Parts: sequence; structure tokens; C-alpha cells
Amino acid sequence: MEDSSVSPRAPLSASFPSVVPYHTGWNISPEEGAMSLEKALADGKLLEVISMVRETMKTASSTPVNIAVTGNSGNGMSTFINALRGIGHEEEDSAPTGLVRTTQTRGSYLFSCFPNVVLWDLPGMGTLSQSLEDYVLEMEFSQYDLFIIIASEQFSMNHVMLAKTMKRMGKKFYIVWTKLDRDLSTSHFREGHLLKNIQESILENLQKEQVDEPPIFLVSSLDPLLYDFQKLRDTLQMDISHIKYNGPLQMLSYTCEKVINDKVISLKKKMATHSLQDTVGIWDPDDSMESLNTYRMLFGVGDESVEQMAQRMKTATVHYMALIKSQNLQTLRRSDCKLRFLTCRVFKAFLNFLRYTPLLGNPVIRYFRLMKHKCILELVAKDTKTILGKVLKDSIPD
Repeated sequence: MEDSSVSPRAPLSASFPSVVPYHTGWNISPEEGAMSLEKALADGKLLEVISMVRETMKTASSTPVNIAVTGNSGNGMSTFINALRGIGHEEEDSAPTGLVRTTQTRGSYLFSCFPNVVLWDLPGMGTLSQSLEDYVLEMEFSQYDLFIIIASEQFSMNHVMLAKTMKRMGKKFYIVWTKLDRDLSTSHFREGHLLKNIQESILENLQKEQVDEPPIFLVSSLDPLLYDFQKLRDTLQMDISHIKYNGPLQMLSYTCEKVINDKVISLKKKMATHSLQDTVGIWDPDDSMESLNTYRMLFGVGDESVEQMAQRMKTATVHYMALIKSQNLQTLRRSDCKLRFLTCRVFKAFLNFLRYTPLLGNPVIRYFRLMKHKCILELVAKDTKTILGKVLKDSIPD
């Protein structure tokens, strides 16, 4: 077995917000570009935000994903790796296979089906004399993003303990039962019955140790076109995408949410002590339409901005505009009963009546005026979060 020149990456800096889980190989610094992103969000420059999001996704797409293949010695791990990569065991960069134990040290392999994914062929549990704890440390389990536990003939206690260890570490893993062709050729059961028995036996052993049901695939490494091999590839593709992009997306979502919430809080505080003209540039605070347009421009979700965002994301404008409830006052009023009450004719008439009682009327009018503006502000901020959520979703490469 070749010595690998590729090493699993170390965990990310602990300076990220603790609420966000991260891909172990993601090498984007939490400080890199963070201030620029926050400033663009605070200034309502969402086109700049889109550029930063796309750059983040581009970086994430090139980050290696480390997948470890492990199990008992003799279960056919190297043969499975070759089959998954779509190559024969005779090819130059194939994983060595044979009837005797061939994997004594870790080996790493790339394959064209999944760019920037590294498959690690680990020595089987039976090849080493150390305990499971020592095996986990020596094989550096903490550095891998996903595990594939290979089993054949029987699902042993080693397999169960591996699964239990991965559950404890919070690692995603699959169970792959290989050599299914041999099982079918030697069993007196029909194919459907045999497949059901194998799956139930695996689940029964896992449930005894209170391990949640993982994805289970029954395959033949000698014929990757049959049984669950294509299902395995499809599941792997989805999980690799999730591993690559989930961390960056959650970080970006967290940042967007925080900056917008902080902006709303800051504006509300200024409204309480300054005029609306000084705070946000609204000349007529009782003109709800002017107020709505001002807040949309302030957050970067005016009609022109949204159209430009859709073009930048190569998406029809209507798909973005459909998400915005604040695109006009009528639509916004229908979406919020509080705003509907504050802008209805009866309430307007009540406020006009209060104008003739200056001592009591002016403070009450100002109170309800601020309430209306805060309501519009919150609804526009909510639309901004929705639009940014759409941007993040649309930024995931196909």
C-alpha cells in the first residue's frame, strides 16, 4: 500500500460561532472577508453580498472531502474502493487486493466521479492488535468527514463498535455489505428473502447497542451495476454536497441574520430619540408608501435592486419578487394584521381626531406612528432575510 501524501485536514478554528457545525476540511478563515460582508449587509448592498457568497461557495467546492473506508480485515474494502472509483484492480493507481491481508497502512485515492473527494483505505480491524480506542486514534477518525463501514459474511461486534464510536463522535457513516454475489450463489434463500435477512441482521445488532439506523447498502463489488451500488453513489453525491456547503451556508446565514437583526435594533433605537427624517430620511412620516419604499431601499430590496440580484443569480426576476411581501403597501397589509390595523381608515380617522387635542394627542400620535414604522421596518427586514435565503440556496453548485 502506498503511503499517502494527502492528509486529512484539521478541524476549523474554534472562533466560529458555536451554533454552526463545520466541515472539517473547510479552510475559510472566520476573519477573512467577514468585515466586508457585514458592512455590505449593513449598507444594503446586496449585490456585493452575492459576490461574496459566490466566492465562498467557489472556495467550498474545491475543499477536499475525506471519506474513510474501514471494517474487518478480509471484508473486501480495497476491492470496494476500486469498484466505487470505477477501475480494475490491475490498474496502476488501484487499491491492492488479494486473498491475504494487503492493507497495512492508510492509503488515499482520488476518483473522477467525485472531484475533490479523497477515499482513505484504512487497515482492517483484524490486521492490528491494538484496542478499538487505539485504532480510532491511530487512524485519526476525527479528521474524516464520512465513514463507510464494509462488512461481509457477518456483521460482527467490531462493526457494531465502529458504528457506536462514530455515533459518539457525531460522524456520518454508511454500512455497506459487500460480496453479495457470493452470498447469493451459496444461499438456498431466494434473492429478496436473503437481502431482507441481511438487512434485518445488521439493524438488529445495531439496535442492541442503541445505534440509530444508518444508510445500509447491499452491493457486489464485482458488479457495480447491480443491487444498491447506484443508490450508494447517489446518496454519496448528496452527502458530499451537504458536507462541502452546509458549513459555509450556515455561517453565511448566521451572519446575515445577525447583521439584519442588529440593523433593525439600531434603527429602532434611533427612531425613539430622533426624527424619522434624521434617522432614515423620510420627509412625510405619515406617508406609508414613502416609508415603505425608503425602508426597502435602505435594506437593498427595492424593485431595481431585486431585479439586478435575480440577473446576477441567473434567475427569473419573478421568482425573487414573488418572495417579497413588501413590494407594495396592499400586499404588505394583507400579510400582517397589525399593520392592517395601523393603516386602516378608521384608525387614521382616530389619529386625525387626536390632532385637535395637542396635550394628549401629539404623544399618542407619535407613539402609534413609531409603532407603524417599526412594523414596516420589521416586515422589510424579514423580506430581506427571505431574499438572502434564496440567494444562499441558489448559490449551491449543481
